[in-house]
Amino acid sequence: MKKKYEFKSVVAETLLIPLYMRAKESRRKDAILRDRQAEQLVESIEYDYSKFDGAKLSAIGCVVRGLYFDNAIRRFIATRKNPIVVNVGCGLDTRYQRIEEHDKAIFYEMDLPEVIDLRRDLLPEPAGDHYIAGSLLETQWMDDLRKKHPEAEFIIVIEGVLMYFYEKQVRQLLTRLADRFSGGEVWFDVCGPMMANSKYIKTDSLRGHEAQIRSGLKDGHEVENWEPRLQLIDQTLYQKFFPKRWGLGGRLMGLFPGICKKFSSLLGYKIK
Repeated sequence: MKKKYEFKSVVAETLLIPLYMRAKESRRKDAILRDRQAEQLVESIEYDYSKFDGAKLSAIGCVVRGLYFDNAIRRFIATRKNPIVVNVGCGLDTRYQRIEEHDKAIFYEMDLPEVIDLRRDLLPEPAGDHYIAGSLLETQWMDDLRKKHPEAEFIIVIEGVLMYFYEKQVRQLLTRLADRFSGGEVWFDVCGPMMANSKYIKTDSLRGHEAQIRSGLKDGHEVENWEPRLQLIDQTLYQKFFPKRWGLGGRLMGLFPGICKKFSSLLGYKIK
């Protein structure tokens, strides 16, 4: 039986976009990413998902992004003795369920209290995956994790979140992470300056949505200037992956990396 949920925050409501896109993808015969749990979650929530059906670029972008971060976590788990995975702004992400190696690490899901309440209702806490209610702008959850796992190595993934915050807030967050999680990694996606500086250019899934893009970044090395303890591992274009799925326009755009980075990219950093 489907259940309707009311969201207090327009940003919190955006968690349904990647969830729906993963579920749609999972049903394809040639799926890039299989996510049976996402399929079940979509079926259990009463919501007009049809508003996202025309968002073709977001449909492929969300699953490419999900797979990209899944693989970053798989590599981290494979090369570390005491890996901790922290999914910041987790929404209804099912990464713990997707990653077969999850028993070799400890996972944490962190998001706003209303999202964690929703998550507990729809996706009860597995033994190896722990839920944290709070704000990514707070430091208590960071201090608690560091204190609880003093010898661990942390990979922090912030997916589909930072563009909703101002640059000053993003810089502050990255500095706070660098203060506490040296030796670890942080991975996130960004919108580019074309998105952040225009009221009229939005990702196709956000057209008509109240959520606003508040920051943008083109060159991943700029973050190293903000916070020297962060060392760029990778800056990747979405269009690099599964080019046939992007359509003619997306493939053409992928031929011009400089232009692509003005709109979006995927980033990973080592925390020195």
